[in-house]
Amino acid sequence: MATRNVFGNEVSVDEQRVEQADEAAVDEDGFEVVDETPEFRASVQQEIQAKVDANHPDGMVVAGEERIYGVTLEQEECIRAREEELAHISAQATFGSQEGRAERTRAVAEETCGRQEEQRVDPRENLTSAELGAVNRQASRVHQRVRGGESRAVVARRIAERVVSGEDVGSAVLKTVEDEKRISGVIVPIAEVPDVPVGEVTVEGEIIELWKPSTPNIQQVGLIADESAVTKFTVWERSNQPVVAEGEVVRFCNVKKSWHRGRCSLVATGWSRVVFPERGRWWA
Repeated sequence: MATRNVFGNEVSVDEQRVEQADEAAVDEDGFEVVDETPEFRASVQQEIQAKVDANHPDGMVVAGEERIYGVTLEQEECIRAREEELAHISAQATFGSQEGRAERTRAVAEETCGRQEEQRVDPRENLTSAELGAVNRQASRVHQRVRGGESRAVVARRIAERVVSGEDVGSAVLKTVEDEKRISGVIVPIAEVPDVPVGEVTVEGEIIELWKPSTPNIQQVGLIADESAVTKFTVWERSNQPVVAEGEVVRFCNVKKSWHRGRCSLVATGWSRVVFPERGRWWA
């Protein structure tokens, strides 16, 4: 009996629709309330075009054995670009967290600080009183001899460094003098010009003689002398240097050394500079 009652209570779909229609809401006047909310549905043409775009060969990209269906080429490029960006970020994070990186950085920093600390230590502090006195006296002589070089204190420190390393004072002084002569702008005595281990030097002296050049390419040629020696100098026409006169004190800066028949002379080029130390003194 129970089974018959169950089947007897079943209704068709059409009957359900009728029941739902009977139960529809009505307003105060007894009219049925109609839901006026519009329902947006794709047209048949739009649905067909969507299927064509999703399955067309130009609308998908084949990457190895993987194929991305349902996306256009532009969408595929955006997806790949984002994947590459994420991979790059991940690689950077992995590199930044490498094992031992912090320890290596700390070791390099400590080594650099140690070197700077060693450079701040004055080697003269390790000399005896007698050695320190000799170094200071020699540094004063070197400073007076090599004009335009470093200060007397710097020269003394250079000598002291060599003495501390085991050299005697005499050898340390000679090597320091050679180092000072290599510095650009240092005035070298003319007698020592041939022995200076550089191609350009700076000298200062008096123009004692000028003579007529042998070629139009030469602006001036003559002799310059200081307390140590006399040497020949040549000023090329294309160097655009000022004209010098006999009796003037002139400083030839960065002039080249030239050798002829075993004798060393000086040549002023476009990279040289001619200075007249006494020309402006009357302004004082």
